[in-house]
Amino acid sequence: MKTLNDSGAHNSANTQYKRGSARRQEIEEIMVHDVVTITPENTLYEAARIMGEKHIGSLIVVKYDTPVGIITERDLLREVADRGIALEKDWLAGGVTIKEEKVEKIMSYPLIMVSLKSSIKEAAQMMIEKQIRRLAVSEHGKVVGIITSADLIRSLPETPETMRAWFEVDYFMSKDVITADEETTVEGVAKIMGEKSIGSVIVTSHGEPIGIFTERDLLTKFLAKDQSLKIEVGKACSSPLITAP
Repeated sequence: MKTLNDSGAHNSANTQYKRGSARRQEIEEIMVHDVVTITPENTLYEAARIMGEKHIGSLIVVKYDTPVGIITERDLLREVADRGIALEKDWLAGGVTIKEEKVEKIMSYPLIMVSLKSSIKEAAQMMIEKQIRRLAVSEHGKVVGIITSADLIRSLPETPETMRAWFEVDYFMSKDVITADEETTVEGVAKIMGEKSIGSVIVTSHGEPIGIFTERDLLTKFLAKDQSLKIEVGKACSSPLITAP
């Protein structure tokens, strides 16, 4: 009886994977087609409100019908946390609020774009090289879509049983888990996320995880609705915490 060595088993699994895979997806199939824009002269509050209402994480910044940059929910988080841009005017301390600061002050520019004809692999490589999570998709010099790291993950084919070990959660997950007690204010948690450049914090009660607070929560529940950041994060986090085995 013929047996397969490790190399043969690997090749067999690879062949099975290729045969069972669907055709290669194109960028156009997984990108977001509805491109929402804003101008450099709009305020951060207006940017937050638009992103919150549409449940999106970024806006393309356009000036004179030309895309010049991008503003993301991470940009807003960083400004609130790092620079202390406030939601409400403090007449004693001074400073600016998100209703006064302009988009042009914090937007990322120039806009990094990938061609509509590029492969998904090329888009992924560009994100890794530039250390970004979003790319504008262009065709004939015009922005026709947005592709995110989440879109790339969703485009992955279902994994055959023979290759399951190659795609374990442990390989991809972040092992540096940042937590915050439920009584910490949202303002305090936003500062932690800004300092650590992370998109979420695990919320705990008596040392046990009870939920998660993300930059999307900060955007949709607070910045977009002009809500105070002084409340306890335990009252604003998503709960119960959903975990993967």
